[in-house]
Amino acid sequence: MNRFIPTLLAGLLAVGLVACSKKGPDAAPEAASAPVAAAAGGATVGLSISTLNNPFFVTLRDGAVAAAKDAGVQLIAVDAQDDPAKQIASVEDLIQKKVKVILINPTDSAAVANVVKQAEAAGIKVISLDRSVNGAEVSAHIASDNVAGGKMAAEFLLEKIGGKGNVVELEGIAGSSAARERGQGFHSVIDGKADVKLVAKQPADFDRAKGLSVMENILQGNKNVQGVFAHNDEMALGAQKAIEAAGLKNVVVVGFDATADAVAAVKAGKLAATVQQKPDLIGKMGVETAKKLIDGQTVEKFIPVPLDLVKQ
Repeated sequence: MNRFIPTLLAGLLAVGLVACSKKGPDAAPEAASAPVAAAAGGATVGLSISTLNNPFFVTLRDGAVAAAKDAGVQLIAVDAQDDPAKQIASVEDLIQKKVKVILINPTDSAAVANVVKQAEAAGIKVISLDRSVNGAEVSAHIASDNVAGGKMAAEFLLEKIGGKGNVVELEGIAGSSAARERGQGFHSVIDGKADVKLVAKQPADFDRAKGLSVMENILQGNKNVQGVFAHNDEMALGAQKAIEAAGLKNVVVVGFDATADAVAAVKAGKLAATVQQKPDLIGKMGVETAKKLIDGQTVEKFIPVPLDLVKQ
């Protein structure tokens, strides 16, 4: 009996260790810390995504995964979960893994500058996707023209409200280039319009639930709203729910990204429009550009991805 107890305890400990190795408490549901696309002898590329809780970035990741398989490279994808500190740590891990190129979609454009410099100092090329890096040089930036997209949204919104009325702007994460540039494009059109009043401008962090709650708070103080521009579709969909719950009709809501949910909402007449980016193409072009760098080819500093407008 005495010999049996230590054996039993050792067995239980081994089972516990195996179970603990499956997934740590901080692991994201769709984050990957090992190659998700591989080819024998292929070079390794790292992909740091701002968040996989947003369908736009899931599509971007999937586009990169498919392209990596086609290009014969290994891809290590990691999820920052919208946490700049977590993103910095995951990029440092990619540097330690000695990947050849890092594709980065920053949570905070300025916060990642130092770790981008670390990568470059280690001889690792860095390509930014969708959002730029502030304060550090990258080998290439692949994105839609967010300023042009903001202008496109503003022009459509003004047309739909007849060039006059009260409008609301829901901003993305402070510090992200996407929020700054989309807002810049939007304001380049609406600022100075005598018959247009921006009655509220508040961040909702690219999040649907926050878009809902922020819009609810805005409508408590002012229900006389004709139009809403949200810096992404998640916030637009949240705002639309708040507008619907408030019993308001004919409020023009314009989003940005053309996610599947947003396109469906446009077709159903719930959203007026969404600026269409192509996240799968951004991911694909990111991997293709990384492969060119690995092969010693030169690439353009800015590689634009075309925009369109999905509307009713």
